[in-house]
Amino acid sequence: MDVFWTLPPVSRTITALAVTVSALGYSGMINFSNYVFFMDYIFTIKMVPQLWRLFTSFLITKPKFGIILDPYFLYQYGAGLETESPRFPQPGDFFVYTMFVGTVILGAAGVVLRSYTFLQALSLAFAYTYAQDNPTRQVSFFIITFDAKYLPFSMLFLTFIIDGPESAMTQLTGLIAAHLFDFLTRIWPTFGGGRNYIFTPAVVKQWFGGRPGNVTARPYGSVQQGRAPEDPASARATGRSTGFGGGWDGRGPGYRLGEQ
Repeated sequence: MDVFWTLPPVSRTITALAVTVSALGYSGMINFSNYVFFMDYIFTIKMVPQLWRLFTSFLITKPKFGIILDPYFLYQYGAGLETESPRFPQPGDFFVYTMFVGTVILGAAGVVLRSYTFLQALSLAFAYTYAQDNPTRQVSFFIITFDAKYLPFSMLFLTFIIDGPESAMTQLTGLIAAHLFDFLTRIWPTFGGGRNYIFTPAVVKQWFGGRPGNVTARPYGSVQQGRAPEDPASARATGRSTGFGGGWDGRGPGYRLGEQ
């Protein structure tokens, strides 16, 4: 358990829940029909909306070996992003990314395609963003080793061969969601002159341990949390108490050269 709590929080939580829910479902202890995405049970006024389906639909793996492979891919590339990616330097950034791509997947796969489970789509989203960050890093996919830039397309092709075009279409929404995030947060602001509207709220940063002045170690360096803006009145009061608040509207009393 001590090792578990040292793992990246978002990736470990999703992976642990996916293993638990899937194991219970395939063992017959719970009924998957109560956890998959059914629009009629979520967006309804005829009954109490079953909102948990918005989350549990991301926690169901494929059967048999899928209960091992799906969580493995999910954690492998999710944890890689959460701990190493320069896209997510602040606490909570990866959580916001996950919520964004999950929302797009729900809309595209759940509402448009009428699919029921989305764990494979979320895994592909993680793999696509991971490949963007590490295009030439060598990754192993079963017994084949190749550059990471080919990873998401390999995963998609395997799903097409094993599970058919419908499953591949559902999984493809993960790639679309991840690319949309990249477009809105990097491509459009950098090359199109637009504004990035996706940010991590301060309360989310606090959930993940972000405090003003805290330094977060990263593989590519360290990140220091910005301090909250100080109230001007209290700043002037503090300045006066230290000798820098009087005269010149808070810029110090003003001595001539050589005076004390």
